[in-house]
Amino acid sequence: MKAKDTTSKKGQNRAFLIPIVWGCIGVMVVIGIYIISAPGKTLFNNLGPEENITSIPEKDDFDRIENGIHVRTGLIDAPGLMETVNNCTSCHSSKLVTQNRMSAERWKATIRWMQETQNLWDLGKNEAIIIDYLVENYPQKASGRREVLSEVEWYVLEQ
Repeated sequence: MKAKDTTSKKGQNRAFLIPIVWGCIGVMVVIGIYIISAPGKTLFNNLGPEENITSIPEKDDFDRIENGIHVRTGLIDAPGLMETVNNCTSCHSSKLVTQNRMSAERWKATIRWMQETQNLWDLGKNEAIIIDYLVENYPQKASGRREVLSEVEWYVLEQ
């Protein structure tokens, strides 16, 4: 009995794949050289402005203020705004901050709670700036859920 010669088929398969692999490498090298030699050019440069696939603004004004309000967060523009934005809104919404409206003591206690249980970092000198900003611009409200009813004309329901 003769054994089958399988090495010749494997050799043929490998010989067939070598030009394909080198061809793919060549195409990638050409694309890489094109990108390196003309970094400002894209494949879509010859399209008109109305035909561009995407449009990326040159300057994104991430911290724009309009009418005294920080547009991205809705917070009031005042001293301490950016410290508050940078330290508070990285973990939660600015709405969560503004709806709480606490005293300075209560804010400090809340910050300590977040540091102990929520992994809030040490705010350092920013802590006083943030607390002052919140107390000044979002003061504690004296009223509860609704005001006490007064001057109500009561009437008797008839059965």
